[in-house]
Order: sequence, then C-alpha cells, then structure tokens
Amino acid sequence: MSLSANDLTELMELWEELNLTAADHGNLSRVETLLCSGGAVSHGAFLHVLSVLYVFVFLVGLAANALVVWVNLRRDGPRYETHLYVLNLAAADLCVVATLPVWVTSLLQGGRWPFGDVACKLTHLVFSVNLFGSIFFLACMSVDRYVSVTLLGDSPDNRRRKATRRLMCVLVWLLALAASVPDTYFLQAVKSSHHDGAVCRPVYPHDNPREWMVGVQLSFTVLGFAVPFPVIAVSYALLAAAIPSGSDQERRVSRRIILTYIVVFVACWLPFHAVLLLDTLSLLGALPFSCRLESFLDVALHLTQCFSLLHCCINPVLYSFLNRSYRYDLMKAFIFKYSTKTGLARLLPAEHASETEYSAVATDASVPA
Repeated sequence: MSLSANDLTELMELWEELNLTAADHGNLSRVETLLCSGGAVSHGAFLHVLSVLYVFVFLVGLAANALVVWVNLRRDGPRYETHLYVLNLAAADLCVVATLPVWVTSLLQGGRWPFGDVACKLTHLVFSVNLFGSIFFLACMSVDRYVSVTLLGDSPDNRRRKATRRLMCVLVWLLALAASVPDTYFLQAVKSSHHDGAVCRPVYPHDNPREWMVGVQLSFTVLGFAVPFPVIAVSYALLAAAIPSGSDQERRVSRRIILTYIVVFVACWLPFHAVLLLDTLSLLGALPFSCRLESFLDVALHLTQCFSLLHCCINPVLYSFLNRSYRYDLMKAFIFKYSTKTGLARLLPAEHASETEYSAVATDASVPA
C-alpha cells in the first residue's frame, strides 16, 4: 500500500502492462477513443484537496503521537501492563504520518515523483511497515487486555509476562516488515509515457504482472483487515462480557468505550478495503472494464486511503488520552514538574490503578491503557 497519486492515464499504462487486451475486455480496445482522464472531477483540484487532508492528518497525528511517545518514555515508577503496546502503537503511527510530507509533495506535482528510485522504495517501506505495525499492535493489545482481565486478574506483572510482551513486540515488527516487502520490492521510479517526469509505482514481472498485483492487493486486505478485525472484535466482545460486576452505569460506560474501539477500526479501514477488493475484482475480470468504473476506483481509492489514516489521529485519544494514568503523567509532566515549590505534586496519588481497572474500562477513573 502506497500513497502514489497516479492519474487515470497512468492507470491505463498499468493496465497495458498487465496484458489486459481486447481479448480480456471487449471494450478495452476503445480505451484510446474514450476520454478516461476527463470527467466531473478535476484531477488537479482533487489532488489539492487530498493534500490538504493529508496535511491535517500529519499535523494532528504528529503532535498527538509525539506527545504519547514522550510521556511514555519519561514515565518513572510502575507502568500499566499494556504500556509497551501503547508506546509501540504511537511510534508506528508517528512514523506513518512522518512520511506524509513526501507524498504530499508528489501529490502537488500531479503524481510525479522527483525523489528518485531509492526514496520511492524507502519511503514506501517506512510507511507500510509502520502501517501494518499499527494494525497488528491494536490486535495484540485487544488479546492482551482480555487475557489480563479474565485469566490473570490483578496478579503481579512478573518478569515472564514482561518478557512475553517484549517478544510479541519484536514479532509484530518482523511480521510487519515481512508483509511490506513484496509490494516494496516491485516499486520503482519509472519514466511516465504521458507526461514529463517519473512516477513511483509497482513494476511487476512481465510474464504474470496481473497475478502479482492481485496477490499483493489481496495480501494487504487479508493482513490489514480480514485477520486483525476478527481478532479485535472477538477479543473486545469477550472482554465486554467479562467486565467485573459493578453499577449498571459503569458497565454501560465500559461497554460503550469497548464498542468504540471496534467501530473506529471498522470505520477507518472497511471503506478502503471494500474499494480495494472492487479493484482486485476488476483486475480479475469479474467486473467489466469501463472508464466510469476506473474513474470511480481512482477517486475512491485515494479518498478511502486518506480517510483510513485518520486512525493515526484517533488512536492516541482512544488508547492514551482516555487513560487516567496517562492523563496523570501528562499533568505531572506539564504542570507539576514546574510547580515543586507550590507543593502541588504532593497532592497527587502515588499509586496507579491496576491493569484490570484499565482493561475493564469501568468508569472515567478506570479507562483501558
């Protein structure tokens, strides 16, 4: 998955490389006579709107995730059990948004890539690895919270459990790297045949390019949504059912927040993967080729991809800012660190709530970490 901004003329070129001749689609032989690059949507205006949206995601995501990383790194004393996942999640989202200025520069140049072949691969690799990492850490966190509440309760966080979490973080990053390699391997900064300059896009083997493209797109849908979403949904559903008994109001708040975790993930990622699946079906010939379809896929893929990156802005709110322990650390960092003479720091409680309190999401005083 990359944020390339190739217009429909570039898509036509890619279709030609995928050996989509008139034998594959009866109306493809008339592509040259159809004004596929025209339409109701001004391509230049559309790319400028996308650029504004990406800049917004960059600014908000950079500030929010940098704050989460800073607070977690400077925190002293006991840490809640999912602290390591939250830190890695924020670091991954931070790296994702850090690549956006490069993509915006390309967007503002009409999809041209002025940075060369190495930057094409490297920028995409950083973006893709951290995007997969962010998704995988959300899945790991959901499972860890359920296990912590239902099986471990308030038992001490021993060294074996800490070592297990560190190992899981390493495995998540390795899996994210493995998932990103195939698409990154085929990326090249190639000369465009339709306008001056190069574009950063995949160039698949000439003997079976369509199969490679379909495989890459399906792998992203499977690893980015089809597998992690059921894990997240089932884990949080079981966690909601296992919330310790309390007042009806507390249980309602707990389940509402847990439901928010699931809904946000679906809202951010389902539209993009639905459109990506339509694009895959089009490549396979299951959908008849038409300029209208390709225009829709071009616009929809860009918009839903941009919308999916909002999770980089929402994750810090859901998994950090709602956490009382995080707010305590944030307050101490920005207020009480510079107020030692007032004695206000002594008014803060020394202890922190347990992981069960956070994971159960009982009230505002017990929001999951």
